[in-house]
Amino acid sequence: MTARTGAQYKAGLDDGREVWLGDEQIDITTHPAMARSIEGMASYFDYQHLHADEALMAAPHGGQMNVSHLLPRSKKDIQRRHVAFDRLARYSVGMLGRTPDYVNVVLAGHVSRRDIFEQYGDTVFHDRLAAYQREVIDGDLALTHTIVHAAIDKSVGEFEGVNEDLTLRVVDRTAEGVVVRGAKMLATLGPIADELYVYPATPIRPGQEEYAISFAIPVNTPGVVSVCRDPYVVDMDVVDRPFSARFDEQDAVVIFEDVLVPWHRVFIDGNLDVYNRINGGTATGNTQQQTAIRACVKLEFAYDLCVQMAKATGTDAKPDTAAMLGEIYSYLRIARAVVHSAEIKSSDWGGGAWFCHDDISSLRTMMPLWMARVNDIIKTMGSHNLLATPTAAAFDHPRLGPLVEKYLPGAQGVSARERARIFRTAWDFAGSALGSRNELYERFYLGSVGRARALDHRKAQGKGETGAFRELFEDAGIPAADAMAPQSVGATH
Repeated sequence: MTARTGAQYKAGLDDGREVWLGDEQIDITTHPAMARSIEGMASYFDYQHLHADEALMAAPHGGQMNVSHLLPRSKKDIQRRHVAFDRLARYSVGMLGRTPDYVNVVLAGHVSRRDIFEQYGDTVFHDRLAAYQREVIDGDLALTHTIVHAAIDKSVGEFEGVNEDLTLRVVDRTAEGVVVRGAKMLATLGPIADELYVYPATPIRPGQEEYAISFAIPVNTPGVVSVCRDPYVVDMDVVDRPFSARFDEQDAVVIFEDVLVPWHRVFIDGNLDVYNRINGGTATGNTQQQTAIRACVKLEFAYDLCVQMAKATGTDAKPDTAAMLGEIYSYLRIARAVVHSAEIKSSDWGGGAWFCHDDISSLRTMMPLWMARVNDIIKTMGSHNLLATPTAAAFDHPRLGPLVEKYLPGAQGVSARERARIFRTAWDFAGSALGSRNELYERFYLGSVGRARALDHRKAQGKGETGAFRELFEDAGIPAADAMAPQSVGATH
């Protein structure tokens, strides 16, 4: 089957899934709160066809597939993916974090590392995983993940106390498959995706094998319950709310009430060796190529948006404004440089899987801070202008139109209509309900900054990236032992 269109994607959602909004179980295909979110995702599927030369490629078994399914085996594959990720991110200027190419990339990375299953597990599980990827390709399915443990009580371990019975785990095994029970956080796109892919995120210790499970199931599987947050979509013209009118990808807690997962959809079942290695063996070099490129596209848009804001207020030549604009541009340049370097230094991570250099993980520690700072700059630069924004319809009103044209123009020849469009876009980007949600998403969708930094530190120590201190003294002819010894006051050497 070739890559789907938006109409085909929408048709696949009419499957009886259990989705809750407030205290109401809803049909997502007819409920008004989901309509624009679904249309926004459907347009993504159409967009891949509009830009087929960049976004699509020949599938191994015939037809076309999204490039995100590619198993990278060379630097050429890395560059091919770069072009596709950049193009797909431009559909929403990076505002959609969970377009299907995201989890497609995760799955492709796991399939690429057959060597981990060969060395530490049973290749029958990898065979299932590879067969599943073919299902996803053939159906051009929209995947999302739900991987965070439901650790409500942070005063104890993830699987201790009340957390023990809350998070997803295996409770039975039958001839048909495994039975799982518990909750997972947080399925962005979950209510309007086709399938859920549950896979390892953080390591699990011995003795907790029942939590070490990886599988994939349709969202409409009996016992799968999606509990949605409040919708942030608005029923307004795209020109007035370019993001909130179509890009609310919806987030949900997913509850698994004794869900039967067929054996052919079970990819890890209690094997800690595989569970604890597969994410570390793929996540940064593979998955973060997609996430970093999306972030670059978003920073590029934010920079240009702020430039337009400065022109519309006549502040573009002021030193403080120029400094803020330069700050955003510096984030963009650094991000691009890190991506470029990581792609140039891409290599075989094992078993022929060709991923970016692990240095790309540095963006995971910095991008959340940069994105929050960009929003702060937008609010600082925009000031009251973010609130003095007539709708597009106001300009067409015979009484109101001439008034807002006269009294709300932009500086430097910017029309009142264009000024309103600029600042309405800025508010939707940084200040609206969806803009605030997106800032929170940027902060945590790859885990906390503190955890990411600690992980990078442990990686550095594991690589032996120490010794500079001792080298300073060794170069001066001071023995290492003496350099480390405590010195008394007034001692001579």
